[in-house]
Amino acid sequence: MSESVDCLVQVMDQLRSPGGCPWDAEQTHESLARYLLEETYEALEAMDTGNVSELREELGDLLLQVVFHARIAQEQESDFTLDSIAQGVVDKLVRRHPHVFDGANFETNEELEANWAAVKLQEKQRESVTDGVPLAMPALQLATQLIYRARKIDVAAANGQLKEQLRGVVGDVTSDSISDLLVAAVELAREKDLDPESLLRSAMTDFRQEVRAAEGL
Repeated sequence: MSESVDCLVQVMDQLRSPGGCPWDAEQTHESLARYLLEETYEALEAMDTGNVSELREELGDLLLQVVFHARIAQEQESDFTLDSIAQGVVDKLVRRHPHVFDGANFETNEELEANWAAVKLQEKQRESVTDGVPLAMPALQLATQLIYRARKIDVAAANGQLKEQLRGVVGDVTSDSISDLLVAAVELAREKDLDPESLLRSAMTDFRQEVRAAEGL
């Protein structure tokens, strides 16, 4: 590791050790979970604004969360270190990029994607294309991931007739037209005092069951 990263690990060790900071010492994975989520959103906001200095700070806060969680885990399992986390990422990247590190040759991006999916399936031993999609993520992101995964087994989420009607209304599918459509859907929901986040999450929970049923699970 670099000198700065080593220093960060040492500072966290001192904070968690006897004589360190009482607040840091009492934290757990569960108590820190909300901070990890908050820091992620703050980093995304910095990306949106294009403020590089702010992004550097927010990525630093995310790194702090990784180091914090690694230190807590290390107290339970001595070989759980930041180095072991990094090595796991290195091994994963090498396995999933045989065309870069192992001389494999793929003719198209589709072949590349298919190989990536096959390696992930073998690694995770997953039985469904929906496995690994956290139901706790924001509903729109959840829908995006589940719909993308379901396409691999030809299961559609939307009502086909309604989708084509909307296509006729929207015209050209662009970022602006989709943004307008999403905003309009939220406004319609609020007019009836409905929570669009909850509605979409419920629909995606049902869709996930439909996908698993189609897989015979």
